[in-house]
Amino acid sequence: MTEQSAHKKYEFKKKLEELRIKKGRGTELISLYIPPDKQISDITSQLKGEHGQAANIKSKITKDNVQGAIESLLARLRYVEVPENGIVFFTGAVDIGANKTNMETTIVEPPQPIVTYRYHCDSSFYLEPLEEMLKDAKTYGLLVLDRREAAVGLLVGKHIEAHRTLTSTVPGKQRKGGQSAHRFQQLRLIAIHDFYKRIGDAASDVFMAVDQKNFEGILIGGPSPTKEEFESGEFLHHEMRKKMLGLFDVAYTDESGLPELVNAASEKLSDIDLIAEKKLIQRFFTELVSDSGKAAYGEESVRANLNIGAVEVLLISEDLRAERLTIRCPNGDHEAKLTKDFKPGEDNFVPGPCPVCGYSMEVIEKVDIVDELSEMADQMNTQVEFISTDFDEGSQLMNAFGGLVAILRFNTGV
Repeated sequence: MTEQSAHKKYEFKKKLEELRIKKGRGTELISLYIPPDKQISDITSQLKGEHGQAANIKSKITKDNVQGAIESLLARLRYVEVPENGIVFFTGAVDIGANKTNMETTIVEPPQPIVTYRYHCDSSFYLEPLEEMLKDAKTYGLLVLDRREAAVGLLVGKHIEAHRTLTSTVPGKQRKGGQSAHRFQQLRLIAIHDFYKRIGDAASDVFMAVDQKNFEGILIGGPSPTKEEFESGEFLHHEMRKKMLGLFDVAYTDESGLPELVNAASEKLSDIDLIAEKKLIQRFFTELVSDSGKAAYGEESVRANLNIGAVEVLLISEDLRAERLTIRCPNGDHEAKLTKDFKPGEDNFVPGPCPVCGYSMEVIEKVDIVDELSEMADQMNTQVEFISTDFDEGSQLMNAFGGLVAILRFNTGV
């Protein structure tokens, strides 16, 4: 994913979070999905019909709000140029508390084409088609096994899902008294074969339930010779056998072996974003533990290194939500900058008193910290990478480091 498209994805995700919390008092919020090939004249005709139907709504407030939202859409459609992926309008009387509403319109250009025209009226905005666009469609089948246990899962985008675990009844190598060595060995081979068949059936069920258009292939992990025995037998469904991408050595064969398998297959998966992000995080950790001075974390240190052009790669969590505020005393006695986390829909920050005169400070400027730092990085020819929290290292970046770290070009001591 390019830096520009990653930043667009961040903005798109943030926009959906803001829309998700907006509520109407009744079915007053309109979501209008317009595909690129839809005639605007047809949409206008339908909206005029909906406007007439809204006259039958018993509640005067709801009727006025719905008709007002439709009138707003009709006015905007006179001048709209539909982009190549289509366009979505979210319009309606949003509840802002204190028994008040505010007529709002948000326009979204989706990252993927809108397939179906849709007019939807409800107490919340209809976001499912856009939320689906955030999901990485590429899927890989994961299977780890030995003769004692097995786990079946999926790598969906950057997220590992465990689906099935199995345990065997294969006897150990030491036979019980009274059994001949030959008879014991025969029973053991039958039990191993039966276990492999159970694994194959379970894995085939999971893998065949996936949309095959986005199913890239199957990775199998385990110790030798177990995985080779399984692969050489015909235990998977014949269509799934065609999808096998390779065998990989892993130590664990329960659910914890699934992420180990993804790491072991990193070269095979080198073209997917997950592996690229993992490598960047691992590079940061390597610099951090080596005490090379080429790793920075914490906003103050990262910002200082950005300012002097020392940052080679800036790593930002996709879940980072923070604003850079400029606050000023109304008398002009004091001005300061500070960073605060925010949640969509929350805007209740009140600065404290001026340290000089004691008057209440005012917020005079508010900037998304991701936009600000990305612009600084662009000016310094710094690579910016957005990191998902769908895998362990990505979650660690957000939870342990506040979602913001940097790999430096040289040791600055900052």
